Amino acid sequence: MEQSPRLSLSYVAPSQAQKHVTVNEALLRLDALTQACVESRTLTVQPETPGEGDVWIVPDGASGDDWSSMAAGTLAIWRDGAWTAIAPADGW
Repeated sequence: MEQSPRLSLSYVAPSQAQKHVTVNEALLRLDALTQACVESRTLTVQPETPGEGDVWIVPDGASGDDWSSMAAGTLAIWRDGAWTAIAPADGW
């Protein structure tokens, strides 16, 4: 599936089934990345009770079931009861 060049938002294909899934995923990604406000860039322990849409920058040495596998500098976004990792592009 093709994606936009800057935010990697998936395009909706003309004959795609369940188009709403692709659109909703793109909106959630856009919501997290547009004027992103991070909770912390130094917290090394994965939060136990994050709020929906909260974003952290994963630091070196991060720990936790999900954060420990994310590269340092990754944006860790809590949404829909799970962590989503987004690698920022150069210049963000």
